[in-house]
Amino acid sequence: MATLDVRPIIAAGEEPFDWIMRTVGELNVDEDLVIIAPFEPVPLEGVLGSQGFNFDAIEIGAGDWRVTFTRIS
Repeated sequence: MATLDVRPIIAAGEEPFDWIMRTVGELNVDEDLVIIAPFEPVPLEGVLGSQGFNFDAIEIGAGDWRVTFTRIS
């Protein structure tokens, strides 16, 4: 499982999308990706959904979200 906490990147006013997509490209076929973000990343859910991933989004408190992306078998 790869876990990316994008909160510091977003807090700095930067965009984590390229980092996320690079990580997706490096995942093993059976490896999940966990994103921790300061909001539910609905656009990312759509992008990765169209690339064959299911997702489970959970609000973890203080407005932060943990989203687990799993490849559809």
